[in-house]
Amino acid sequence: MSTIAVLGSGVMASALTFPLADNGHDLRLVGTHLDREIIDSIRATGVHPGLARRLPEPVRPFQLEEIEAAFAGAEIVLSGVNSVGVPWAGERLATVLEPGMQVIAIAKGMAASEDGDLRILPDVLAERVPAGLRARVGWAAIGGPSIAGEVAARRDTCVVFTGHDQATLDRLAAVFRTGWYHVWTSTDLVGVEVSAALKNCYALGVGFAEGVLDRLGEAGGADRNHNYEAALFAQAMAEIGQLVRLLGGRPETPLGLPGVGDLFVTSTGGRNIRVGRLLGSGLRFSEAKARMGEITLEGAAAIQVIGGALPKLTDRGRIGPEEFPLLRCLYAVIAEERPLAIPWSGFFGGEAEAVAPAGELAG
Repeated sequence: MSTIAVLGSGVMASALTFPLADNGHDLRLVGTHLDREIIDSIRATGVHPGLARRLPEPVRPFQLEEIEAAFAGAEIVLSGVNSVGVPWAGERLATVLEPGMQVIAIAKGMAASEDGDLRILPDVLAERVPAGLRARVGWAAIGGPSIAGEVAARRDTCVVFTGHDQATLDRLAAVFRTGWYHVWTSTDLVGVEVSAALKNCYALGVGFAEGVLDRLGEAGGADRNHNYEAALFAQAMAEIGQLVRLLGGRPETPLGLPGVGDLFVTSTGGRNIRVGRLLGSGLRFSEAKARMGEITLEGAAAIQVIGGALPKLTDRGRIGPEEFPLLRCLYAVIAEERPLAIPWSGFFGGEAEAVAPAGELAG
């Protein structure tokens, strides 16, 4: 049995207590300053309000001011904050981590420097910890298709644990792995994390398809917009693979669970798809965001960071102006509030479209 402290009590972090509890571990769930009502609810009823499920019996909830007690004696730490909170989480963990602990993170996204260099979030998390301590802590992250509600329902789920140290990954995989929570490992940290960040961006774009039908007044019709979705999905996978290679990841990584698997499951529903549908219907991003309410839109946040880096990388000659047409389109819609205009002719290597006269075939 291991003692595991979880920082952040959102749905994904809390769902991961289910496989851990099934394996008999001691679990301490620490809410952030934004999670007070969640922790109060768990203490009062045992039910996580976001998951609408009772958490496993071994889970003990703590408010943030009790973090030192929660982390005392912990061997493994799960960083369960969202992408926006990663720098804060790193600073908070720096006060409670001890040499020999192992940290595994779930946040998906990237950070960008002033000149457009992109960095993965596990590096952002770790750099907030003093170098001497950082070197004596194991670091890892989770990628792959994993919907929180399904994990909490103990549905079969396949994920990848990634990090630079195989021994750390093997230990963490053994701690989490059950008969229904299936864990593979990869030392391609860059490839897994870039894939995981970009899938939120492109899943938002896949949501445009239903919105287009809404705008046409055909949302309830027999003919759907799956051709549109499939083309965006295919271009998304091409761009994910390109950015993974550009940043030094392995080309095969996006073809597995962290890339195509995660993009598929994220494209089937959730907040990224919902905001994409609103944009496809003709709303500008500020209008769509207002309709979504006070929730974190990780796809939109990632688009602003990663898409915002593309012009800088282009100016520096790292990429060509014709590369990443879909991500550039997403940035124009989200960050610049431009109306949706899919650059179809720029997809799939930019092969020009040919429009034949009526009755003739385009050759």
